[in-house]
Amino acid sequence: MSGHSKWSQIKHKKAHTDAKRGKAFTKIVKEIAVAARCGGGDPGGNPRLRTALEKAKEANMPSDNVKRAIMKGTGELPGAAYEEITYEGYGPGGAALLIQALTDNKNRTVSEVRHILSKNNGSMGEAGCVAWMFEKKGYILVEKNKADEETLMSLVLDAGAEDMINDPDEDSYEITTAPESLDATKEALTKSGIPFSMAEVTMLPKNYVALEGAAADQMVRLMEALEDNDDVQNVYSNFDLPEEAAV
Repeated sequence: MSGHSKWSQIKHKKAHTDAKRGKAFTKIVKEIAVAARCGGGDPGGNPRLRTALEKAKEANMPSDNVKRAIMKGTGELPGAAYEEITYEGYGPGGAALLIQALTDNKNRTVSEVRHILSKNNGSMGEAGCVAWMFEKKGYILVEKNKADEETLMSLVLDAGAEDMINDPDEDSYEITTAPESLDATKEALTKSGIPFSMAEVTMLPKNYVALEGAAADQMVRLMEALEDNDDVQNVYSNFDLPEEAAV
């Protein structure tokens, strides 16, 4: 199982407990505020805010929370000034890690991230040590029982997608796009009545590191610990695990 698609699906399944949902709300509120600060409070002209609002809707976040987050971002309400930081490092077995955070205290966040890494057989790296291993892409998952492969491929490629992968070991088709083509591809799917289970701009690894046994188990624990940190928004890695390691 690849580090990206499977881990994202695992996160969705684990996010249904109240505690996890509370953490998800915290992360989404931060993202909405920063998106509104950087691009304004109108989602029609702010793709980043539009994506954050879609995540809020998926998480069933109350509309009042969303409204307040936007107003904090635009300065209409007082709120913390969050800074975007990316950390790079390595996990068990040498897997690359790209960790994106939003924080109002850089010293606290870097200390916590460093502690999580060292506790789980990982290490912090220098800036630029692993970023070159990833590409920024639009990424969409469509469950195989929701669409015919040939029809789906024709549709998404016409809409501007770069590629569609049909891995026989996976339950979903993986569609990749340039980041700026994600919205057009999503719109084409929606107009055709084809639902997608995931659609996001993400960092996809150019290659993968296979992990097994103790290293695989440690990697899952490390990813969970990083995701559990309030300041960490996204974690990307190039690990490849046996299916049983993610259960």
